[in-house]
This record gives sequence, structure tokens and C-alpha cells, in this order.
Amino acid sequence: MAKKSKSNIVKVGLIQMSCDQKPEANLKKAIARIGDAAKQGAQIICLQELFRSQYFCQTEDIELFKLAETIPGPTTDALSKVAKAKKVVIVASLFEKRAAGVYHNTAVMIDADGKIAGKYRKMHIPDDPLYYEKFYFTPGDLGFQSHDTKYGKVGTLVCWDQWFPEAARLTALSGAEFLFYPTAIGWLPDEEPEMNEAQHSAWETIQRAHAIANGIYVIVVNRVGREGKLNFWGQSFVADPFGRIIAKASADKEEVLVVECDLNKLEETRQNWPFLRDRRIDAYQGLQLRYGE
Repeated sequence: MAKKSKSNIVKVGLIQMSCDQKPEANLKKAIARIGDAAKQGAQIICLQELFRSQYFCQTEDIELFKLAETIPGPTTDALSKVAKAKKVVIVASLFEKRAAGVYHNTAVMIDADGKIAGKYRKMHIPDDPLYYEKFYFTPGDLGFQSHDTKYGKVGTLVCWDQWFPEAARLTALSGAEFLFYPTAIGWLPDEEPEMNEAQHSAWETIQRAHAIANGIYVIVVNRVGREGKLNFWGQSFVADPFGRIIAKASADKEEVLVVECDLNKLEETRQNWPFLRDRRIDAYQGLQLRYGE
């Protein structure tokens, strides 16, 4: 049996953390945890959704637009220095101020040389109890794409995007080897334990299905702890191209996970499950319809 090529092993880092009310404290903590992951050999490191602040979309408050910043801006400048110093790729989710009255929920990818490799603006914007994101975020307009980095081709989607197979498919078709999902999801107050378990199971299952259907690594980075009325369920995880969970964090603790991903498994899995080959691209016009005819 041929030996695995070391160059095909990439270590990803997942930073699962709780958030303080002070953005500066959260940025400082994130930078420290990035350092911890880098010491453990992580090469691509992902932070959770909107990591600079507590999850503010639980209410509709114009004052909270003050949390937004430009890209490039103060946070990307700080993270670019860290990426360059540690020689790591960083995926960071930010509240982007694009123009007066135009804001996005944006994931930015910073390459190991400190330069911005690309960004993704969240396409699917929820409007649910305690997730009033439509008040704050304009739907993304950059499409579904992946970006070349020093350690591999990275695609990023954000939280609510997790539930849409079309988003995962189009990102995979752009060449992504890794699909990162910065996330902020938790249990609603006064929910029955059985329903909580069902919701978490569905969330995990659909993302494992994205890994299987597309033959890629799926990396999910959720926050943890209680903020306002939400109790974030953590449980960040990595699924391999076969859909197996190869690493998973706890439901209630801050953790830094560093996980080996063997890129040889992409080709191996797709050869045995050639879903991309067998797609009937001539028959999918109906996907452009909202429903039915």
C-alpha cells in the first residue's frame, strides 16, 4: 500500500468560545485561542459567527449597528497580523458595514501571508424568534464560491446557510475542499428537552449530509454559553467526506479543536460515490422556481 502524502494532510482548528459584552475582550480571546490552535499545528483556523460580540440579533435595536465595521478594518487588520505571524489561514465572521444603511453578515478568509483571500456575505438571512437578522443584514451578493489559500481551497457559508443543500452544492462545485460554517445556534427558552434534542440532531444530520453529497470536509464552529435568552449548544464538529464525525466539542465548554483532514479522502470518496458525475444537470431547471410551477 502506498504511503499517504504528507502534503495532503491539513490540520483545521475550531475555536468554540463564549462571548463577553466587550468586543475588545472577545477579539483578544480569539487571538489567544488562534495562538493555541497554531501551537497544536492547526493550519486553517475558523472562528464562530459574529465572534466579536454577543449574539445581538435577539432584539431589534438601531444602537447595535455601532458594532459593525468595514472590511478591511480594525479586526481584519489585527487578524491579518496574527495570520502572517503564525503562518495560518483564518476564517473570521464579522458584522460588515458596507455603506450607510447597508450591512452584511460576512465571513472573511485571511491567507497565511496576512492578505485577504476573499469574503462571503451570508446569503440566507433568518427572521425567527430571537434571530431577527433581517433587521440587521442585507442578503449577500457575492454568490457561492471558494478561495485558494496556502493550505487548500476554502469555501465558507454562515449559520442559517447550513440548512440549504443548494448553497453547499454550489460551493463544492466551485472547487472547495473544506466547507466552513461559522455558527451561532442554540436552544430557545422553555423548549421541551425532546424538541431540543430533535433540533440539534437535525442540525447535525443535514450538515453531515452536505459532506456526503459533495464529498468534502465540513467544519462547523458554534459558540457556547448563555447570552440573553439563548443557550448556545456548542458541539462544534468536523465531518469527513463520508459524513463521519471525526471530532466534536462539548455542549457547554470553551474548546480549541485541532483536527487532521486527509485530502486524499476527497478523491477516494468521490470515486466510490460519484454523485458529481451522475448529476442530471440537464434536468434541474426547476430549482430556479420558488415552488412548483
